[in-house]
Amino acid sequence: MTNIFDNQTFTNENYSGTDISGFEYDTCTFMGCDFTKVNITGTDFIDCVFIRCDISLARFGETGFRNAVFNECKLVGADFSKCKELFLAFSFEKCNLDYASFQKMKIKKTIFRDCSVRETDFSGSDLSGALFANCDLARAVFNETILESADLRSAVNYSIDPEMNKLRGSKFSLNGLPGLLDKYHLVIE
Repeated sequence: MTNIFDNQTFTNENYSGTDISGFEYDTCTFMGCDFTKVNITGTDFIDCVFIRCDISLARFGETGFRNAVFNECKLVGADFSKCKELFLAFSFEKCNLDYASFQKMKIKKTIFRDCSVRETDFSGSDLSGALFANCDLARAVFNETILESADLRSAVNYSIDPEMNKLRGSKFSLNGLPGLLDKYHLVIE
């Protein structure tokens, strides 16, 4: 049996450690909710907004995010690579995505704005046209990642090997140039 919620607002709900697998949320808003270590396997979030929620270490498995918006959320260690690929679309603003995984995902044109994305794994992902505006990408992993036409002009602390990733048409600032040359151990002053 699937539990369906439509056009509802959930405020300060504590789902921590619970199982809400197989649920469907359509056009719902979650404000200040705690999803820490929650099992959301097979759950669909369609046109949902998450504001100041903690979704750290949630268990995704065929979880659907269709036009989901995350604002000021904590998503530390979230493994998005286990999400449904069909209609997958989300954006992140002022979120903590440290230690998250987007490995081998097709997430073209995804917006990351004012986020901490430290030590996050983007290996094998297609981030064509993505925006990393004012994001901290320290120790984020880009390996065989498609970043064509991506905008990293205001991103900081990244290390991206142009020989191991597709960068055609990507935008970088002059200040970010050292992040593209790290492997050569050059001294740039």
